[in-house]
Amino acid sequence: MGDFLSTSPRASQLSGALAELLVALNPRGMAGVQRCLDSDNFLNGAQLLLAAADNVVICTGFPVADTFETDGPAGALALYAYCEQLGLTPWLLAGDPLLRALGPGVRAYSLSSFDRDQAARDARAMTEDLKPTLLIMIERPGAAADGRYYNIRGRDITDVCRPAEPYVELLSCPVIAIGDGGNEIGMAKAGDVLNTLDIRPAASSCDELLVADVSNWAAYGLIAMTEYLQGVPEVLAWLNAQDLLERLVQVGAVDGVTHEAIATEDGLPPEAGQQLIAAIQQLFASASEGAN
Repeated sequence: MGDFLSTSPRASQLSGALAELLVALNPRGMAGVQRCLDSDNFLNGAQLLLAAADNVVICTGFPVADTFETDGPAGALALYAYCEQLGLTPWLLAGDPLLRALGPGVRAYSLSSFDRDQAARDARAMTEDLKPTLLIMIERPGAAADGRYYNIRGRDITDVCRPAEPYVELLSCPVIAIGDGGNEIGMAKAGDVLNTLDIRPAASSCDELLVADVSNWAAYGLIAMTEYLQGVPEVLAWLNAQDLLERLVQVGAVDGVTHEAIATEDGLPPEAGQQLIAAIQQLFASASEGAN
């Protein structure tokens, strides 16, 4: 059934509807970015995930307020858990502060260096060790054309950013990138539309770019699309996103906009994420009913 669904017009239509749903609030102009992307991007991403084997690397962590934000790591942890459900072996790639906070419960590689040349050596070593079949970048700072890193307010944060671009450049596997502002790794895939946003856009590209109003939400959309292709009757039934946010706050995360240690994402109310997940589930439930 999965092979049929992945090539059916219904799957393509569903991917487009999902992409629109994920940018419906549009606080940072991602609706315009999505219009410049392939409407099948979530379907394409799901196919890449289903084609993966063995080791999958998931990179995240956006430094903010001397710690890390809730957006990104929650989606990364959800993808990590889902990869395990698929029989894959996921690895979290992040800076030392985030990995120390999460503790020994996850397989991890450290982004330990602020030097790009050393980061390239680390990327080569990881490639030789793991031979990843898929790299997912979610809400990871992307260097602008001048080689510097900037947050959403345009402030230079290079001094606290460990470069992850060498992993995109040196790994031979496909790269899925997820972002919500335009300054994340992989966003250059969207092209010139980034110049219409009030940001310093990232210069790096990727194989498949997924955008959403909140990066975590794109991760949940990718999981839902993949479950649909597998024929799962109720997508995201196992996911408790609020628990993930609360877990992250307990180990030091903050909301990326308010900088408050609360289990919210990008300054949105606590119920926003839960409502979005319910809307994703309704979208897929309606698609499944229409197929019967």
